[in-house]
Amino acid sequence: MAAELALARGQWVKLICGASNHDLAAIEDLCALYSLVGVDCIDVAADPAAVAAARRGMKWAQAESQRQGQLQGQLQGFRPPWLMVSLSDGADPHFRKASFDPRLCPIDCPRPCQRVCPALAIGAVGGVEADRCYGCGRCRPACPWGLIEENQTLLSAEAVPALLAELGPDAVEIHTRIGRGEAFAARLRQVLASGVPLRRLAVSCGLERDGTGPASARQLAGELWQRFGLLRQAGLAPLWQLDGRPMSGDVGVGTARAAVALLQAVRPWAPPGPLQLAGGTNGASLALLPQDSGAAGVAFGGMARSLLQPLLQEAEARGAPLRELADLRPRALALARGLVDPWRQRPWLEQGPDSPSL
Repeated sequence: MAAELALARGQWVKLICGASNHDLAAIEDLCALYSLVGVDCIDVAADPAAVAAARRGMKWAQAESQRQGQLQGQLQGFRPPWLMVSLSDGADPHFRKASFDPRLCPIDCPRPCQRVCPALAIGAVGGVEADRCYGCGRCRPACPWGLIEENQTLLSAEAVPALLAELGPDAVEIHTRIGRGEAFAARLRQVLASGVPLRRLAVSCGLERDGTGPASARQLAGELWQRFGLLRQAGLAPLWQLDGRPMSGDVGVGTARAAVALLQAVRPWAPPGPLQLAGGTNGASLALLPQDSGAAGVAFGGMARSLLQPLLQEAEARGAPLRELADLRPRALALARGLVDPWRQRPWLEQGPDSPSL
């Protein structure tokens, strides 16, 4: 299904690989398998190595789709997902990594940080494996000694235009916060300076704001209207990613409720453009979503990874990509389809996602 058609029908599904995730082997496998089951977009770090891994995975999915079509005597209509890269206009949990000096850890520490890390970035010994860490932050409160720090990564203004021109994505997402309108405008100018033609400019924002408590849904909508004015001036089509509870979809049903509640609260005040669930989304999200919610789709990050994590680990232990293991691949695809297919089968939106009421 074409990505724009999926947005119009409310059947859009995006895979989030993580703005700070540089586990290239996992990125390649995730992009390969989720592309094969039909996601519309893949969101990765604005990093040449991560983008290259995503493209290798998508290329494998296209070749595998063609191979399956030949075996079945059918013409497989594979459509590659959009490739999206994420930027931030300031400090953001999606753009951080954890770190600690293992030499400071007590010898008898039970390492609760290791138990709570969903990315398996902390082993039985040593510190954080930076390539695997995607900044969820769960290890920090788990450390009984307060040894874990977070390190923000933010691209310089000068680096953005040339980097985007090199990467050539289909779409860009800017993570922003309430009160950062000027920073957003500056980042947007850098995106435009790259000269890359974009299918959509996604804006990811939740209720958090710098230095104070959470805002109201109406305040968030007001910030989105300000961004909408800038995007309209630039001739860019928006996609509003409402970040309910960042990087927590694998925690439980409660996080799905937070994401759905945010979309329902913002919708009456939102500017034109499709509204997409994110932040805490999982297999329970669709069942919690009213039929008239107006949601154009969903983004899966932590849940998409955690479903396949045991199989990724087994493949790593065998020294082969998951997508290449004939006994594991069908199981991985079945799990991925179980997450994606319900959104493909949901009733179409009665209005397009660019309706002013959305």
